[in-house]
Amino acid sequence: MLPFKLIYHEKYFLPIGNHVFPADKYRRIRQKLIDAAVAEASDFIPPQPASDNDILLVHTPEYVRKLKTGTLSVHEELEMEIPYSAELVAAFWLAAGGSMLAAREALNDRAAINIGGGFHHAFPDHGEGFCMVHDVAVAIRRLQQEEKISTAMIVDCDVHQGNGTAAIFAATPMPSEPLPSSAPSMLKPAARMRLGHAGDVFTISLHQEKNYPAWKPPSSIDIDLPDGITDDDYLAWLDNALSSALRRFKPDLLCYIAGADPFREDQLGGLGLTIAGLMKRDELIFQVAKTRAIPVMVTYAGGYAQRLEDTVTIHANTVIAAKQVFSS
Repeated sequence: MLPFKLIYHEKYFLPIGNHVFPADKYRRIRQKLIDAAVAEASDFIPPQPASDNDILLVHTPEYVRKLKTGTLSVHEELEMEIPYSAELVAAFWLAAGGSMLAAREALNDRAAINIGGGFHHAFPDHGEGFCMVHDVAVAIRRLQQEEKISTAMIVDCDVHQGNGTAAIFAATPMPSEPLPSSAPSMLKPAARMRLGHAGDVFTISLHQEKNYPAWKPPSSIDIDLPDGITDDDYLAWLDNALSSALRRFKPDLLCYIAGADPFREDQLGGLGLTIAGLMKRDELIFQVAKTRAIPVMVTYAGGYAQRLEDTVTIHANTVIAAKQVFSS
């Protein structure tokens, strides 16, 4: 058995037809973990859907009403970039329930992984970029309301900036801070660190600068990465971002959005990470969380590799990395 729980439901499948988002990846990740004897069936626990009141902790009543009644405008549906259906709404409510359950389980077991979720482009009043509701934000606000946590940190390693995350958790401006002396300086062109804001949720986004979304509202820390950045430089920037953030902020929960799309063969990305490098990314975050005794919950977000099996492998490796770190 794993030393933590995997949250999964067969209805995580998104009914979106022929689409660049691989809706079948969740089922295939579960099967790969079982076939490889990484996990047993008993390691997976099913979530209940979030309630409407849970979703309303983050999203506006008018937006929730439109989702529940199927009255989105044509523009709103186009902006979401996935075809609306009542079944799709149910899948997103279930994903939010999965992230709530993963957060609760992480507080008990030091870690938990939602084999789904990470829909970080959803704003309070609309969806964007394949994201209808922001499951991670819902989980954080629910646990805060239950007084299980006071603070949280989101570490977003999807190739696309978490614009919905930044907008939801926007707070007061932070004082500037010089880059750590160990920050990579030889990149051509250079990556850069931008400091934004911090409230009761500290947000980090490590993303390709010249990629979706065009408008990137400020996170607490944004790392704007140049096209083609490879494993070592990426890991150095991630290490610096975590060090800088944890000097400033002590979270009760770390929410890791483990996108597979920094992979060098991703169809919607332009970074140069290898599958091995992405697993080192996972190991770094889990080791930091373990060393500092911060519970960590994981969601999967994007992944659009030319070969679906590569996306499945990258996501499965996140579970393997967590198993290696938290088994001792």
